[in-house]
Amino acid sequence: MKKYQLGEFEEIVLLTVGVLYDEAYGVAIKDQIEEKLKRKVSVGALQSALRRMEEKGFLVSRIGETNEQRGGKPKRYFNITAYGKKALEYNRDVRAELWNAIPPVAFDMNLS
Repeated sequence: MKKYQLGEFEEIVLLTVGVLYDEAYGVAIKDQIEEKLKRKVSVGALQSALRRMEEKGFLVSRIGETNEQRGGKPKRYFNITAYGKKALEYNRDVRAELWNAIPPVAFDMNLS
């Protein structure tokens, strides 16, 4: 189980990288998460998660071209690896199994 283990924030970041596909760089990832989840994301937490997931092999990054608006500093773009895809699939499947295992009575709010 541990080899595909993702924290909630890591899973959200990894999914967002997939959503953004070829345009997944720091600011775009942050903006997308904040827009979709209506929650603030600190740049430090995001950068830390991206580095950690790259070290684990869930992501790869590439350096884009330099940009005058960024003072000549290039953007770092991220993509999901095959291993990252397996981690997402594993997490999705485990959650689905748990949801499917909940007996309907567990959600019956009329119980005393």
